[in-house]
Amino acid sequence: MINNIKPVSPIESLAVDANSLNGLRTAATQNSPEALKGAAKQFEALFMNMMLKSMRDATPQDGMFDSQQTKMFTSMLDQQMSQNMAQRGVGLADMLERQLSRTVNKPLPTDADSPPVDIPLARNLSDMDKAKLFSGIASTYDMPSQNDKSNQRRNSQRPAHVEAFQNRLQADADLASQSTGIPAKFMLAQAALETGWGKKEIRARDGSSAHNLFGIKAGSNWTGKVVEASTIEYIKGVPQRRIEKFRAYDSYAEAFRDYANVLRSNPRYEKVLANAQDVHGFAYGLQKAGYATDPRYAEKLTNIINQSLSV
Repeated sequence: MINNIKPVSPIESLAVDANSLNGLRTAATQNSPEALKGAAKQFEALFMNMMLKSMRDATPQDGMFDSQQTKMFTSMLDQQMSQNMAQRGVGLADMLERQLSRTVNKPLPTDADSPPVDIPLARNLSDMDKAKLFSGIASTYDMPSQNDKSNQRRNSQRPAHVEAFQNRLQADADLASQSTGIPAKFMLAQAALETGWGKKEIRARDGSSAHNLFGIKAGSNWTGKVVEASTIEYIKGVPQRRIEKFRAYDSYAEAFRDYANVLRSNPRYEKVLANAQDVHGFAYGLQKAGYATDPRYAEKLTNIINQSLSV
């Protein structure tokens, strides 16, 4: 009989089902024991997903069948696996439920300066993992997390074109950062400098983008696609306009991968990678290594990092 069908709980639904999570959030605001149990299960799934992600990050993923699409679907699979594993449980949900049940009648923290919920197991997590876990707790109870508030303040202070540029390329920059150790915002700043925040991208004759974000030229060892474009080179400090051949890519992700490969494979950029965490060391290291002929290249790059992407 159709009346005997058991409704699906949020933890038993798909990890990407926003409706089930909304239902859980609504129930949580009513201080329901069932909602507490469901929330604890969701946080256990979040914790399991963090573990799976750490294992994925430690596994090489540069095979011939790996791509942005496979990584996206692998991430979705991991989310669902975490959801399924949380159904069986590893003990974390029970601890969370007991902890939250003791504080459910107390006002939840709503200010960025308020201390996070004290979960015993969380004391053994790194600061980054604690932030992720508390962010999940905050989102379920519809509370603004510290990161959300700081991001909102930061985003409101940035020009629209800066936000649009960063949002479009952030994921690709993050992947390149993992392979080079260079902070993503350093690479985004360099891409912004080379392309005028995307307004002056290198283009083919038909007007299509070459996706060359870093002004990398096509030397004799380049076997990929090539486009010719006008550029300004400084010869003995004097700017001169010239027509040069540049590398062309099928996507921005490919451009970031090639940029990372150029820095890793060329010995002259060893000091750049060694000082990748320092703004001055990175920017002036690139200029000293001969990445660009503009005598103010490092100064311009430093300004973008410090002023536009650090607001």
